[in-house]
Amino acid sequence: MILIDTSVLIDSFKGKRSKATEKFKDILLKGIPFGITYLIYQEVLQGAKNESEFNILKEYLETQTFYEPLEGIQSYERAAQIYFGLRKKGITVRSTVDCLIAQIAIENELYLLHNDRDFIKIAKVCELKIYS
Repeated sequence: MILIDTSVLIDSFKGKRSKATEKFKDILLKGIPFGITYLIYQEVLQGAKNESEFNILKEYLETQTFYEPLEGIQSYERAAQIYFGLRKKGITVRSTVDCLIAQIAIENELYLLHNDRDFIKIAKVCELKIYS
């Protein structure tokens, strides 16, 4: 199973071509199971240009499989440990949300498809599997 990050969805919806969006197209064509998190759902929706686009995105995203933290508060603690571990090594990530998305992928044993350099950094300190 694959978790599709906000970065790939937004680029895909905008028609941008990248390695990640091409992989996403391939996933769609081959019917490979994928999903998103509630955080990704929120991030995509809040980027809508107008109400019409918001509703179109909402309609599409609501049909996807949703993954969430499996271990309650410990999931959030582990996401914080990812951030802390990076900071200890002198590595800065721009978003704490990315740490939680990574933790959700780890807990649900998902590969992450992304177009965000922070996930490359995150994978250096934890068992995040990147879809390639």
